[in-house]
Parts: sequence; structure tokens; C-alpha cells
Amino acid sequence: MTLWGKIIGGVTGFMTGGPLGAVVGAALGHAADQGGRSAGNPLGALFGRSAVRQAADAAALLGSREQLFAITVVVLAAKLAKCDGAVKREEIDAFKRLFRIPPENLREVAALFDQARDSTDPPEPFAEKLGESFADNKGMLEDVLGALFQIARADGPLTKAELAFLQGVQRGFGLDAAAWERARDGRSSRAAGDGTATASGPDPYTILGVPRDASDDAVRQAWRRLMLENHPDSLASRGVPAEFVKRATEKVAEINAAWDRVKRERKL
Repeated sequence: MTLWGKIIGGVTGFMTGGPLGAVVGAALGHAADQGGRSAGNPLGALFGRSAVRQAADAAALLGSREQLFAITVVVLAAKLAKCDGAVKREEIDAFKRLFRIPPENLREVAALFDQARDSTDPPEPFAEKLGESFADNKGMLEDVLGALFQIARADGPLTKAELAFLQGVQRGFGLDAAAWERARDGRSSRAAGDGTATASGPDPYTILGVPRDASDDAVRQAWRRLMLENHPDSLASRGVPAEFVKRATEKVAEINAAWDRVKRERKL
């Protein structure tokens, strides 16, 4: 089953049956199993929030990172498209293309998108929750930010509202300035697989995120960190969706190629 099949199977209940649907219902059972009799039951915080926010909170409570990922990217894409006015068809098409929504799940994902667009929930808590859950996968979070940049530009140049929105996502994800610049300029791992390299190849220092005058040890440490963050086997074991594991495979190849070029240039 695809990522979207899994998440839609879990959240259809709250979209069609009110805020206490399938995901929240599962969370209730989980909370009871884990000692929900306690007066401090954190599930109580879910009540009084919108259905979309409840579903994201419940997914986080259950520890379901795939469900949290899917809910969050839909919410952020919908709220980004709405933040500067009416949602444009170009923005919706960009979202479907970037996150590869299967035709059989389009109707359900569209329903979640519409609820997220119309809800009054601020986007920051969603970004923060995803950032916390995937704090060990900064490369994947950078990919999501890069995809949001592409959605924002789908209907024209970035507006002030879109830029402020994306900066809030960056803060929620816990990404640094270098990651922001790569995502903004289309140099994140999502863009790496697009085959846009020049004949001589992309700049290896840009890929590794270090200046050309960095020491040999600093470049080596950057390479090791990026390999750890993006290694497909490591990501798959930590709940990253299959679509992003595939992109990580492409990213790892690019990271290794960059490191090999640096080693040859420096005769390491």
C-alpha cells in the first residue's frame, strides 16, 4: 500500500464522521492502553481543536510518523496556497506532482486539503510537530521545504505572505540558513534528481554545504553527516515515506560523487 493509501485509510473517518473519527478513535484506545485513566492524559488536549489538528495530534501521539508526515504536508501545502489569496489550480497541480498522489486517492486527499485550507489552525504547530518527529532526518525536512517553495512559485513569483509562511516552516522544521538557501534555490535533494546538472556537474562544495576553503576534516565531516541523514536504509527504518526514500537514494549518489570530486581535487 502506498503512503497515501495508508494515511487515507486512517483519516477518512475524521473527514466523514466528525472530528472523533478513525485516527482520534485509535488514539483514544491507545491512550487507554497506555494508562489513560490518569488525570494527566495528554489526549485531553485534542478536544476543542479542529478535525485536521486533532488528526495530526493523534498521529503524533500514536507515534505514526508516516501518518503525521502525510497529514502535515497536505495541511502545509493547503495553507500555503491560501495564504496569499484564493488557491490557484497551478498550486494544486504542483502539490499533486511533487507528492505523487495516486489517482485512486485523489478524492480523499482533496477532501483533507479542503478542510486544511478552510480551517483556522495556524500552520506553525504542524511544522513544529513534523520537525520534532523527523529531527533526525533534516534532509527529508529540507526536501519538504523545497517542495513548498515550488508550490508557492507555481502561480507566479513569491509574495511577502508566502515568504513569511515559508520562513515559519523553516523555523518549525529547525532548519539552518544553508538549508533554507538550498530549498529556496531548488538545490535540495528533491531537486537533485531532476537531471539539471551542467556538463561539468554541480558544484561539489554546494552539495556538501561547505565553503571551498573549508578544511579537509570539515569537508569529510559534512560528507559523513549528509550520508547519515540521507542514507536510504536508515531513513526507511525510521519511518520516512517510500517516496522520499527513493529521492534519498538519488541524493546519496550525488553526495558521494561530490565527495569523490573533492578528494580528487585535494588528492586525499
